[in-house]
Amino acid sequence: MKSQSNTQRLGLGRTGNHHPSHGLDGPGNACLARRTIPEQPAITDPHRKRVYESIVDLIANTENPTPMVKLSERFNKSPDFEMYVKLEGFNPFGSIKDRTALYLLRGTHLKDGQVLAEPTAGNTGIALAALANAQGTPIELAVPEGTPEEKKTLLRFLGAELLEVEDELCPLFPTEGARGVVKSLVESKALNGRYVSPNQYENELNVEAHYHTTGPEIWNQTGGRIDYFFAAFGTCGTITGVGRYLKERNPDIKIIGIEPTSRNHKLSGIKKISNLPDEFKPKILDYSLIDDIIAVDDRDAFEAGIRLAQTEGIMVGPTTGALLHAAQITGASNSGTSVVISPDDATKYVSAYAEYLGE
Repeated sequence: MKSQSNTQRLGLGRTGNHHPSHGLDGPGNACLARRTIPEQPAITDPHRKRVYESIVDLIANTENPTPMVKLSERFNKSPDFEMYVKLEGFNPFGSIKDRTALYLLRGTHLKDGQVLAEPTAGNTGIALAALANAQGTPIELAVPEGTPEEKKTLLRFLGAELLEVEDELCPLFPTEGARGVVKSLVESKALNGRYVSPNQYENELNVEAHYHTTGPEIWNQTGGRIDYFFAAFGTCGTITGVGRYLKERNPDIKIIGIEPTSRNHKLSGIKKISNLPDEFKPKILDYSLIDDIIAVDDRDAFEAGIRLAQTEGIMVGPTTGALLHAAQITGASNSGTSVVISPDDATKYVSAYAEYLGE
């Protein structure tokens, strides 16, 4: 028997005994040409059209949520513990901080001659710089020297002026390193109010961004069927905003916070908060929402990120790897549905991942 052609196997060719040149109405008739093609309804929703007035309109919200992907048994070895990853790298500037930056900028009013200034581990700075460019606002950013080179290059690409500071990725709160530099710029009498900082670390708009967008998206995407939510401790806007929204709808949902095992680590944007004196604790973190804290070391975080890429084809940053590792630990002895927030993708961490490849 002769094998079918590719077009026949895919259902694209004609069937039956009709000669191709005869059409369905017989020889010489081209019935398809006479067929009335129904008019397509006009698409009015810009998210369906994918045509926007501004790049700002692409930032995720409840009508345009970032996607969630269920992980298979290739990665998730706990059959009774469903694991979904919410991929914030699909935001236009590449991270969950796009949401925060939008809310911060909307709430920050600059006068003529003033400059936006902010400390950042990279992602908030990238989003702020891009949004500042979109509205013609000058911006200067203070970053720790340990910030991945890919992030610093992106910030320069966006035209932001960088102030690199000798700083740990996990400084004490709130006067050390990059935060201290921006604080001194804003408060300097000699600079006469030239600099204005949204201050993502203490600004409730950081929480509001996730209470009004990320939290509702997760609730809607899961149909309210969620038992565990995993997020890292950074500025703590995500875990507080999402945690508050979810707990208001179901107090039994477990909010799990992830931190590095020590202050000396390589996980950009994540901070150790355990055993901090009260004056150094994150101002916007609502501790009453947190059900458990899991510490993850660098190797476990990077290796989980690599394993996800090599089993699921999903490329995420090492902070996501830390959350995934924690979710696997939790899933080994629990059941239910979990959502892991993935703050960004792997592209900003290629050089950092290289250390853990091929071992």
